[in-house]
Amino acid sequence: MLKTFAMAPASLRDVWLMTAGFAERDYLLYEDARWTYAQAMAETASIANWVMAQGVTRGDRVAISMRNFPEWMLCYWALTSIGVGVVGMNAWWVTDEMAYGLEDSTPKLLICDQERLNTFMPVRDQFPDMKIVGVRLPAPVEGVVDYAELRAHGGDMPDVAVDPDDDACIFYTSGTTGRPKGAQLTHRGCVLNIMNVVFMNLCASTALARVHGTPPIDPANAPVTVTLVTTPLFHVTANNCVVQPATLTGGKIIHMYKWDAGEALKLIEQEKITGISGVPVMSREIIAHPDFDKYDTSSLTALGGGGAQLQPDLVGKIDKALENGKPATGYGMTETCGIISAVANDYFIDRPESVGPPVPTLDVKCIDADGNDLPHGELGELCVKGGNVIKGYLNRAEATEESIQDGWLRTGDIARIDDEGFIFIVDRAKDMVLRGGENIYCAEVESAIFKHDAVAECTVFGVADDRLGEEVGVAIVVADGASVTADDIRDHCANLLAKFKIPRYIWLRRESLPRNASGKFLKRELRDTLDPADAA
Repeated sequence: MLKTFAMAPASLRDVWLMTAGFAERDYLLYEDARWTYAQAMAETASIANWVMAQGVTRGDRVAISMRNFPEWMLCYWALTSIGVGVVGMNAWWVTDEMAYGLEDSTPKLLICDQERLNTFMPVRDQFPDMKIVGVRLPAPVEGVVDYAELRAHGGDMPDVAVDPDDDACIFYTSGTTGRPKGAQLTHRGCVLNIMNVVFMNLCASTALARVHGTPPIDPANAPVTVTLVTTPLFHVTANNCVVQPATLTGGKIIHMYKWDAGEALKLIEQEKITGISGVPVMSREIIAHPDFDKYDTSSLTALGGGGAQLQPDLVGKIDKALENGKPATGYGMTETCGIISAVANDYFIDRPESVGPPVPTLDVKCIDADGNDLPHGELGELCVKGGNVIKGYLNRAEATEESIQDGWLRTGDIARIDDEGFIFIVDRAKDMVLRGGENIYCAEVESAIFKHDAVAECTVFGVADDRLGEEVGVAIVVADGASVTADDIRDHCANLLAKFKIPRYIWLRRESLPRNASGKFLKRELRDTLDPADAA
């Protein structure tokens, strides 16, 4: 039997409709524009009515591809409130990747900004039946509906019955075979994640109150959160783990055009921000900023990050830097609709290498290479089970069966669980690079590089980076008689891969790469012996 919360909303539609009680509170802030909850509700109802007028109904899909404009979440709430699945497209994708995502998910509409529209236009003829909506376009584009038409449509939120097991969204994860996989996140999974985050935040707030000697937090009258969202809304880190829980509790969400630590400090002081949704490097840049002491950051109750491992040294630095806050982090993945575990305050300070205990609705265990359960303290692959686990991968039955067995999701992370239930992530079983919160599967990058005629062998691996956690590195054996430069490889990759996947470190060589007895490249040996200073 799956664990759940007795009073949890049944769907994201219910979550959104429950915000009517926060009508006059600020909800979204972007530059000089603000939306109250009432204004956001009216706009989402108008969007929903327009979408349904186009013949889009429950069970259909609509793709969103844009930077973190407020319209992203307004469209998200509108679509999920009428049972339409949101395809959250990676805004970094190049044309080929975008075309693949659209072909795989078959959306009825594409809602995008100008940058993503430019990316899409070369393949527009491949999708003749898909309508396109442009957001914040500097000028009209033939055949593209301006978002203003959706906003002006009007009407109350349509009455649509949404089932907890309906797809809420499709978020793409990097593919081990060279193509991303569309993870099917259900309404049930997203709602359970919201409840888990709210619960863990309440626990952290209660513990923080004890530290300061203040009265315990009353859940019915908890302080309003103000969160700066700096990570992409097409990832669960920002969308599911920050924006959705903050929405349920009446919090205020602030978006930036792009990340800037100095601008973030100004916003913290101006808007009394209580937390930041970002990867750990952003927290490091904030507390290390030369103007940090010039700004009032006393409103911050927590700082840390998700989407990448928070280095132990940063835990102590955050604790020393914040006047009223403590370090915090969470561990999760797209396949669990958000967090698996979370830790904050003194629990984190005492265990800086831990990602915390599991959330209430998930069971966790570690298994050995043969699939046998391991006792606490022993290293193995971490597996999780619960209603948060995705339905599967869109159009990928085999991949679903490999990843989810008897309800247990294999995370691909090597971990141990101590006797108190705290999880410690030690390594990744999956062959991927974690760069600033972005999962980059080595096989995808290798597949692109191998398309260059001058490449005889190549293997991709992560190179440690103080700012982003890891950068992409590749060792390449140049084919006999061929000539190629590192810049040639990067230019080649630029046509096939999103910018963040292009290798920063490239080692070109003529001798074969080291392999083990089964013929697999010895990536760990290369990672340990190749000097980044020698890379091109």
